[in-house]
Amino acid sequence: MATEGNNLSEYDKTTIPNAEEFRFGIVVSEWNDQITEGLYEGAHKALVENGVLDRKIVRWNVPGSFELTYGCKKMQETYDMLDAIIAIGSVIKGETKHFDFVCHGVSNGITQLNVTSDVPVIFCVLTDDNIQQSIDRSGGKHGNKGTEAAIAAIKMAQLRKDARF
Repeated sequence: MATEGNNLSEYDKTTIPNAEEFRFGIVVSEWNDQITEGLYEGAHKALVENGVLDRKIVRWNVPGSFELTYGCKKMQETYDMLDAIIAIGSVIKGETKHFDFVCHGVSNGITQLNVTSDVPVIFCVLTDDNIQQSIDRSGGKHGNKGTEAAIAAIKMAQLRKDARF
């Protein structure tokens, strides 16, 4: 697996753009909240550690991962000053095809938002085979995918800013 032996929370702070001037949105799925809250904490902490003030971070909750696309779209429409949005969710494989439909829908939805709008949306949706894999990636032995998503959001906010000139 891609994260085996890797800690997702490790990054070289000297390679991260200064994020003090940026504003971020975070849309969090309430489904599997023991996982999504850990991802949110990792993302929020990384943003703050890289200079983002709390008042420049907007959080919205949605019921599940499938609803992340709509939440991110509405956040883009509501807050025109955001520089990037992080979509946080967790889908754990079960015995039915529901997992496949949700994963496919949310990944395609977020892709469409990135293609059709000017505000980058970062995909921070765990799609794991079991709860232990999710725990390991939301603050467990592999660190926190939320941290990784926040760093991606900062870099994409900088890319968006640089592309305007």
